[in-house]
Amino acid sequence: MVRKGEETALGDSVTSLERWLSDRVGAVGAVEVTDVASMSTGYSAETISLRASYDGGSGPQERRLILRRESPGPAVYPQQAPGFDVEVDIQHRVMSALGEGTGIPLAPVLGYESSPDVVGAPFFVMDFVEGEVPRVWPSYAQEGFFAEASPSQRHGMIEDGIGVLAELHTLDWDRHGLGWLLPEGEAPTGRRQLRIWHDFAVRELNGREHPLISEAVAWLESNIPEHDPASVTVLWGDPRPGNMIWDDFRCVCVTDFEAAAVGPFLTDLGWWLMFDRCSHEQSEATRLEGEPTREAQAEMYFKASGRAPQPTEWYEIFAAFRYSAIVVRVANRSVERGLMSADNNLWLDNPATSCLKSLMV
Repeated sequence: MVRKGEETALGDSVTSLERWLSDRVGAVGAVEVTDVASMSTGYSAETISLRASYDGGSGPQERRLILRRESPGPAVYPQQAPGFDVEVDIQHRVMSALGEGTGIPLAPVLGYESSPDVVGAPFFVMDFVEGEVPRVWPSYAQEGFFAEASPSQRHGMIEDGIGVLAELHTLDWDRHGLGWLLPEGEAPTGRRQLRIWHDFAVRELNGREHPLISEAVAWLESNIPEHDPASVTVLWGDPRPGNMIWDDFRCVCVTDFEAAAVGPFLTDLGWWLMFDRCSHEQSEATRLEGEPTREAQAEMYFKASGRAPQPTEWYEIFAAFRYSAIVVRVANRSVERGLMSADNNLWLDNPATSCLKSLMV
């Protein structure tokens, strides 16, 4: 067991966190935080696991928790609405809203803190959910529990994940208190999302030429689908198997809502299908026995959602463009943190641009 003074993830903030947690967990007396460990130092937020021990009124209790702490610097994703650019705040708001009266599997949220006085930056805390998370690199199709599964388990897992995404898209985003994602006077269209992401890419490129992104934006602007008001839903923003926690090949928790938005449902489906491409062709990973093709996955989605099948090409290209713009931001942040030299070419040549290039052919 790691004791206070030995932790590095929270440093001297453990005592103030213990005080903050006391009311949130319903402790009688003090809370003791132990086993603090940084699980990742992601670009949108740092993920820290910990264990809280306390008297819950009927005896000793121990609870494993996850703390998501905002990373320094501008957000990795573009702002969807004025005043909402703290990504742990966005994630907390969306999870809290979806946790009320929906069937979406989520980790229970204990609370959010906007002040940096407790752990040095805004953060929120949620319960730990036991399970497995597919790899990003090497691809989950190459290593890990998915690669080691049986064909029927792989097929069932993908079908279950798509079913969760389809269920999310059936929710009334306004009734569930997510109207803040769409500023008054704005229309929740694909054109609006393209404008937001194009502005984001221009800002992050900061005068640098990116021929592939320019080509993609020109194509997207020329081929934008006609807006259908019936297509509008809450968008997860980053739907993929790696943002789900799995137990016995069933999704038991949906994570990472920093890029949440309101717009056409095909935006999310396009991202899911694009990421499948990145996890296979762009990773040189063979599609394993039992894994449904992208065409089959799209069919699964339309069947689960009850929506009529529609073309996904525009939304897949839009997804790859977004992913390429995100990598530009990630490369910029790596330079800002001194982790990469300023003359790197990651912003220009990376798996996201390879995926975009393959879709633009």
